[in-house]
Amino acid sequence: MKYLIIGAGGVGGAVGGFLAAGGKDVTLIARGAHLAAIREKGLHLRSDRLGCDRFLSIPACTAEEYAEQADVIFVCVKGYGLPGVLPLLQRACHERTLVIPLLNIYGTGGRIAQELPGITVTDGCIYIVSQITAPGEIAQDGTIFRVVYGLREPAEDDRLSAVARDLADCAIDPVVSDNIRRDALAKFAYVSPIGCAGCYYHVPAGAFRQPGEMRDTFFALTAEIDAIAQAQGTPFLTDIIAVNDRILSEVDPASTTSMQRDLAAGRPTEMDGLLFEVVRMGRALGVPTPTYEKSARRFGFSE
Repeated sequence: MKYLIIGAGGVGGAVGGFLAAGGKDVTLIARGAHLAAIREKGLHLRSDRLGCDRFLSIPACTAEEYAEQADVIFVCVKGYGLPGVLPLLQRACHERTLVIPLLNIYGTGGRIAQELPGITVTDGCIYIVSQITAPGEIAQDGTIFRVVYGLREPAEDDRLSAVARDLADCAIDPVVSDNIRRDALAKFAYVSPIGCAGCYYHVPAGAFRQPGEMRDTFFALTAEIDAIAQAQGTPFLTDIIAVNDRILSEVDPASTTSMQRDLAAGRPTEMDGLLFEVVRMGRALGVPTPTYEKSARRFGFSE
């Protein structure tokens, strides 16, 4: 199958790099110095999971330059970048293309599907630690690399299992979910609280391990998403508070979220999808979200 990776950052670069290392047909969509470096030397992949430090020859181009159609498209941009890649998605799909978004923002697949009538768009999420460490260079840390995806309305589709086989061939753990709304929300239930609390207090993850207001706020945010999950009929199968506590105990205490780093640098952020959207979801479902409401007001939410 022909794969297209839209967004060659930490997530997309790792997905594309692993697929290419496994011999799959992959094209990366990138831009700027990152694209120039990939074109000149190949994608420099440093991976703990693969145990490699190598340059991979992968076709790469801008969205405007891509003139083919792909069988599988992984969308790996930031939430605020999604509108800008819709024209590419609309022309890069054929009738059997499978689109798999791997964004931090919950519900992205449904929103993309509205813009791609007749095209199968899953929802999805990813578990990985990776980042751009220099133009053209992706560092994947640790041993975890899991891609979870599935149809919002479960149905038989052989393309899902075909992608799973390719991912497994390339040392990526695939999970074809039979309840992707729940499973994607479970990932969001950590990403959103840690991003929001980190921005609110301007502290790294380790600060939320210590008893006190900051830790209480983090778990209050988590509890509000838990209430949303129950209200929309997708209750978590595990104690999400305990899950987030375990994750906190395992992450690098000095780590910060990409939203914190973007905010500090004055770049566009995913505040709308990771914070404001939770307030909207709570209001639509009649679920109180006072901690999210308080955080949203801090950052200018006024709807």
